[in-house]
Amino acid sequence: MSATSRGPEPIETPAIHTLSNGVRIVCDPMPGLETLALSVTVGRGARYESPDQSGWAHLLEHMVFRAAGERTSRQIVEAIEAEGGQLNAATGHDRTSFQVRALKGGLPLAMAVVSDLIFRPRLDAGDLAKEKRVIAQEIAEAADIPDDLVFELAQEKAFDGQPLGRPILGSKASVAKARAGDLAAFHAGLYAPDRIVIAASGAVDEAEVLALAEQWFSTAAEAATPHAPAPPRFVGGVSARSKRLEQAHLVMLLPALGLRDPDYFALRLFAEILGGGMSSRLFQEVRERLGLAYAIDAYVDAHADTGVLGIYAGTDAADAGQAARVAAEQMLALIAKVDEAELSRAKAQFKASLFMARESALARAETAAGQLLIFDRLIASAETAAAIEAVGPADLAKVGARAVEAGHSACAVLGPAKAMSAVEAFQTALFG
Repeated sequence: MSATSRGPEPIETPAIHTLSNGVRIVCDPMPGLETLALSVTVGRGARYESPDQSGWAHLLEHMVFRAAGERTSRQIVEAIEAEGGQLNAATGHDRTSFQVRALKGGLPLAMAVVSDLIFRPRLDAGDLAKEKRVIAQEIAEAADIPDDLVFELAQEKAFDGQPLGRPILGSKASVAKARAGDLAAFHAGLYAPDRIVIAASGAVDEAEVLALAEQWFSTAAEAATPHAPAPPRFVGGVSARSKRLEQAHLVMLLPALGLRDPDYFALRLFAEILGGGMSSRLFQEVRERLGLAYAIDAYVDAHADTGVLGIYAGTDAADAGQAARVAAEQMLALIAKVDEAELSRAKAQFKASLFMARESALARAETAAGQLLIFDRLIASAETAAAIEAVGPADLAKVGARAVEAGHSACAVLGPAKAMSAVEAFQTALFG
């Protein structure tokens, strides 16, 4: 193992170490804590699936908990919980992460268990059959939750025919196709060490972290990586489903930039002012002044290379069209003029969320892993805060106009038939 140097490290950031097989390690001690957080993140997820493999990254994440190394599924969780720890995992389009929260001194067990999950799952055919049934129920459950399903429908239209447009859970049909041998081959490429980051925060010691990483992660061999996904392309379209519900659910997406874009912070501030909190334009206009919706917000969903600017509203079906039209009008008004006071509030909210996350050991570990995978470096909070503070009204106008000038959107409506007019109302108001 050898420490790597990528130029001067930003102030207040830990050192980055790299094992001989490409696994990278970050240790971020937090004095005074009695707990620690370990995040082992694989920089590949559902975007690396073929259409026939849709849902396999998520299926694999489930399967590794069935049995790994010398432990059964029960022994895996009992080992961690017996020492006061918590074990979790998550699959996204871009990465898969395994997290352990533990008491001080719990790092050796955490490293051993997570290493087994990533490198030594058994992937038994009998367990696979059981897990397919579990995931089929998870897929059914997601379809039954309107304010989950509507986001999925909009995402599908935004990136139709591409990995980003497919649900992370996959479909019952695609998950059913997985066989133990095929899943083992998929696992070897997806969890290859060249895209793994180990990040430990809280009550941790750097020497111990590095020694345990060497012990448990250095022997994993490089593997053939899955085919890299093609560059994403925002397609747009409409998904309108009439369903007997008490409320209509609307999601309107516009093409936006990715995390690596220099205007990313301007985009985040634009969304914050538009619909990020109770003082936002959408909340004050749509909910407080007009009473058209109980829930309405704007958000950014960004990947390294692309993103979307979204608006969600939950409203009475009879009010859906007006709520969508007002949302579009508020977006255009924000592009035309940004108030200095609201920009200052948005910056304060953004920086507050940044520094509050620094007080969580798990958030720090997850952030460090994400930064390494996306930027190949760690970024100090002060550097991010300075970039946020540097954004001016013209920057917000630019990113807003950039989203609208594309001239198309991805919209989903789920609810009573009366709500179906919301898409036309939104698009007419926004695009003319």
